[in-house]
Formats: sequence, C-alpha cells, structure tokens
Amino acid sequence: MSQQPQPDDQTTHFGFTNVAREEKQRKVADVFHSVAQKYDLMNDLMSGGIHRLWKRYTIEMSGVRQGQKILDLAGGTGDLAALFSAKVGAEGQVVLADINDSMLKVGRDRMIDRGFSNNLQFAQVNAESLPFANNTFDCITIAFGLRNVTDKQKALESMFRVLKPGGRLLVLEFSKPIYPWLSKVYDEYSFRLLPQFGKWVTGDEDSYRYLAESIRMHPDQEALKQMFEQAKFEDTEYHNLTAGIVALHRGFKY
Repeated sequence: MSQQPQPDDQTTHFGFTNVAREEKQRKVADVFHSVAQKYDLMNDLMSGGIHRLWKRYTIEMSGVRQGQKILDLAGGTGDLAALFSAKVGAEGQVVLADINDSMLKVGRDRMIDRGFSNNLQFAQVNAESLPFANNTFDCITIAFGLRNVTDKQKALESMFRVLKPGGRLLVLEFSKPIYPWLSKVYDEYSFRLLPQFGKWVTGDEDSYRYLAESIRMHPDQEALKQMFEQAKFEDTEYHNLTAGIVALHRGFKY
C-alpha cells in the first residue's frame, strides 16, 4: 500500500483519500445508503458469522441490567439493540440511533417485525453532537461505527456528556492484528477479496473498498485508549478479539 496523505485542519480521511471535513459525512452516507439492504448478509459473509460472537461479548461486558437506559449508536440494523432490549426489560429503554436514514429504516422495520418495539426508540443523530440531555444513559455502545465519524474525539466527548455518572461506553471496532503474519493475510483479504464480495452481493465494489481502507485509517488499540482518556473516561481498557482484528474498548464515567 502506498503512503497515505495526512489531513490538515480543513480535511480528513475518507479511506485513503483526503476530503474536506464537511464532505466526509456525505460520502459516508452514500456508502451506507448503497449497502443498507444487504448489510446483514455482507456482515455474515465478511466475518464468517463471527461478528455475532463479538457483539454478544460486548453485551456481556456492558453489565446492563433491568430497567436501564441504553444508547446504541451507529445501531444500523439492530443486532445490539435487540439483545439490549431483552436485557433491560419492560422498565428499561433502548435508543437505536444512526446518522444514516437508510440504515435506520432497515433497523426500525426489522425490530418492529421481530416484536422489539415496546422498549425501543429510534433516533437519527450525529455522534459528534448528540441531542440528549446530560447524564441520560447508563450505557452507550457503538459497534463498527466510530471509524466512520469525522471528528472521533468530539464524538467521544459527546458520549461522555450524555452518560450518567457510573455509566460506561463500549466501542467495538476493527483494529490492528497482534501478529505480523496475520496483518499480511488480513490485508490480502481486505483489499482483494472484500471488494469482490461487495461487487457480487451488493453490486457495489467501491463502498467495500472504502470500508477496508477506513479500517486501516482507524486508530489502533493504544491510540483509541488514549482518546478515551482524553475524553475523561476512567478505568479504560480494551480486549483484543480474534487476535486483534477487532477490539472492544470500555471506559467509565465517574
């Protein structure tokens, strides 16, 4: 892979390309408008179904209890929201939120069809400026969405603000494999096979090439941990899953 250009104050990464900061949100929206209808199928194909185990581990690490209020950001088609809905029960509440209206509509329809609508709400929001009051949620999750946010630090600070004292943030995201040999295999898969899967299944090779590039541009485990700490989260830790291909970061607000 060639050396990627570094962004400045006016630009940011869109995959391996630099774009104006205000343009990234539109370009990311176009990606997810394109893939929304077959997003779940592609997740199963890309991960061999392992993404479901990663998400269940996230639920286990959340410590969520009956009656609590949960915000699932970049909630997409509702995998985590459905699991949280069962955890918090009738007295609790889950807000399935996404910036992309196509993804949100797919998630809302799926949740209603599966009977999860009683304690679920839906909201189209930007993670960088969450439209909720301070100290609202017991737990916030964002799975495979933070890397698409333009200003990740601003988003983490926004999440901290709307968490209750004692609440926690969990970020499940692709990260850096811990073995050099695995990095080489992973690169071959990501840049050769993944776009082809996208082309065959969704007819959209370019969107899945962007998704592969966005994974490489995302902060690694230690860098993201430092960003948590900069946003004032405490007891921050991360757990490598599948040898670091994915990492789960967790931090608390006290």
